Amino acid sequence: MTGPGTGVHKRGSGLGTGPVGESGGYAERREQRQSAGTRSGGTRGGSKLIALLLALLLGGGGGLFALQGGQQSQPAPSGGQPPAGTQQLQDGQGSGWAPLLGGLNAGSTSSGWKLQPNTGRLDTTVAPGARDKYTKLLGNGKDTVTIMVYMCGTDLESRAGMGTSDLQEMLGAKFGDNINLLVYTGGCKGWKNSAVSSAVNQIWQVRDGKLVCLQKDLGAVSMTDPGVLAGYIQWCAKSHPASRYELILWDHGGGSVSGYGYDEKFASTGSMSLAGVDQALERAGVKFDFIGFDACLMATAETALTLAQYADYLIASEETEPGVGWYYTDWLTALGSNTSMPTIEVGQRIVDTFVDTCAQKCRGQLTTLSVIDLAELEVTLPAPLSAFSRAASQLIQNQEYQTVSRARSGTREFAQSSKIDQIDLVHLAQNLGIKEGGALTEALLGAVKYNRTSSNMTNAYGISIYFPYQNRKQSTLTQAVATYKQIGMDDAYARCIQQFADQQTIGAAGTQAQTSPIGVLSGIFGTGNPGGDAEGISELLGLVLGSGFFSDRSMDMEQAARYLADHHLDDRELIWQDSGKGDGSAVLRLSEEQWSLVHTLKLNVFYNDGEGFIDLGLDNVYEFDEDGALKGEYDGT
Repeated sequence: MTGPGTGVHKRGSGLGTGPVGESGGYAERREQRQSAGTRSGGTRGGSKLIALLLALLLGGGGGLFALQGGQQSQPAPSGGQPPAGTQQLQDGQGSGWAPLLGGLNAGSTSSGWKLQPNTGRLDTTVAPGARDKYTKLLGNGKDTVTIMVYMCGTDLESRAGMGTSDLQEMLGAKFGDNINLLVYTGGCKGWKNSAVSSAVNQIWQVRDGKLVCLQKDLGAVSMTDPGVLAGYIQWCAKSHPASRYELILWDHGGGSVSGYGYDEKFASTGSMSLAGVDQALERAGVKFDFIGFDACLMATAETALTLAQYADYLIASEETEPGVGWYYTDWLTALGSNTSMPTIEVGQRIVDTFVDTCAQKCRGQLTTLSVIDLAELEVTLPAPLSAFSRAASQLIQNQEYQTVSRARSGTREFAQSSKIDQIDLVHLAQNLGIKEGGALTEALLGAVKYNRTSSNMTNAYGISIYFPYQNRKQSTLTQAVATYKQIGMDDAYARCIQQFADQQTIGAAGTQAQTSPIGVLSGIFGTGNPGGDAEGISELLGLVLGSGFFSDRSMDMEQAARYLADHHLDDRELIWQDSGKGDGSAVLRLSEEQWSLVHTLKLNVFYNDGEGFIDLGLDNVYEFDEDGALKGEYDGT
């Protein structure tokens, strides 16, 4: 659609808050290009200053605290392979070199059972108790199919012509009158073809290799309005009745909290939340063979549970989608040759052609796509998810927040730079290592009937979930909990993530206050005791959080204060010391217990060009010496 390596994604976190290109895939790729461009050494004279940043378990993910002191680096020889003792953490994604110290291995929690990747294996089994499928296939090619594509073009089309490219793929498919391929267009300021209007919304039919306009002027209305989606579905079912219906939602995707869609012409209307999608589908009154998202980040447990009453299968991606999106020609042609093809096999072809096309055109980009049996999931997931949530809550209540935090920080995270906090649910269940995780894993892997990823993707099993960690905004958590209530999701999981977020926020507030230069705050802890005690921390937290910060207090303040006092890394220890080697090098020495409070290390390099410091960015490569001390060295890369 856009050629190799463009890096444009069908996604956008914070949809509707501004141009999606600035918060979505364009911005992410631009950030990568800038980082790559500025990390080269340069030729001007100057000095480099390095800072190693630690994200503390109690401070929560993304809470970075700079080590005190610093040194001018002594460049060392660099090469393609890491030197002995070099460590590389891939932000908890389960790849890279294994850490020397167990405390830094965020995902090291042992579950007691081994997971086999479920990628590339079609599962045709059906769990006992699953409802019958809504779609009853007639068989022998007798079925008629109405495929409804809801194509909100947005900047994906106006900037890169991705909608036009997918329309061309549809026109290239070979199928007969037994398939009604209908496309609703809108949401774009400038279509890259001479047929589709940029002024008004329209409905088209792909027929005999041609694009035929069925509704020329539907007005200029926002495609993230649930009523517009509902009206389109109803019109399709009435004007083109069939024995099986399929819905594809084409646009940016923001996941469980942000939901689906962004209309470039109505940016202020925001995205369509899962509750909005639920409202649209309920109003439309149509049962679908499958609902697919040619959009990013929508293969979530929340999405699946929302759609279970409207469709038999969900086809969606855990990760951001590369800009080329689904490849339509091959699977449409295959379905046209046999309109009675089982839905699970249709889904398999969609997944295979998508992943294979991305591998050819978008080398190096992370790719996922899965087929989820909603009829099965709606009966097999709620009970084990609820039990898992209650068990995780109990760990937090039993002063084992650190266990949950380690499991969360070591779990595969999607759209990580956007901090939308969506993680693979199977991987989380494995990392936490509790017996309830086994039942949850069994239910999830059973419901994911087909799953494929790019070769550079690990620990992505087909279904994700929102779990707050990187983004500590209370408004995001509040929005998620409100969505859970609207879609009827079990309360146990909402309580679990609220408890986790509360403890994380308390830890962050306590840490920030203890390192604050404001004398009145330091006085609470007493002179010379920045670590504090439970009584002092409780008083401080009461000041910081007590004025109605949480509408539904899920943790006891004194209990949280005691935990913080017992599990706080004294920042006085974060000081570079002379290595004793006589070469001016420095090291950081911490005890094993202190290292256990650290889950991430990042190297930050600053270049002094004589006029100020230039931030050359972050890296996750670092080195320990033979005594287990962190070496303050930089190889000049």
